[in-house]
Amino acid sequence: MPRKPAHARLPALLRAAAKVRPRAYAPYSGFEVGAAVLADGRIHAACNVENSSYPLSVCAERKAVAMAVAAGARKIDAVAIVGGTKRPAAPCGGCRQVLAEFCAQDTPVVYATPDGQSVTTTIGALLPSSFGPSDVMAAAAESRGTMRGPAGISRSAARSRGTRSSGR
Repeated sequence: MPRKPAHARLPALLRAAAKVRPRAYAPYSGFEVGAAVLADGRIHAACNVENSSYPLSVCAERKAVAMAVAAGARKIDAVAIVGGTKRPAAPCGGCRQVLAEFCAQDTPVVYATPDGQSVTTTIGALLPSSFGPSDVMAAAAESRGTMRGPAGISRSAARSRGTRSSGR
């Protein structure tokens, strides 16, 4: 049986995110978030976990991505987030960057309040001009290859960086 398109699975993703949201560990902020991602036809849902040392807290979106990756996924097809009260809580900047690592620019994202107010958008709209895997790959390829120096003189990437291979 063919799989439903990712956008058709958004209601199921929202239900999964809403279901896991009350399990959040948020004793400091009280701000519970549930997130679900669709990858390889499977839904992976997670909640946020705070820590008394705030930088060690983990967002629901990043946990859901990690669960998908642990299951073998390398591409996320859709994202849903449930959080906030008066207005839907969009993913934070860090989560947007993590999602961009595994999502195409047109990957659908829906974020909603527990009572159903929602916003539907894409990763590209949430993080325009994102820095991603292709940027790193291009830089890595450039550093391994040859680069053009002044007056078109070709030299190795090591020479361009001012390093020596002779060990001196």
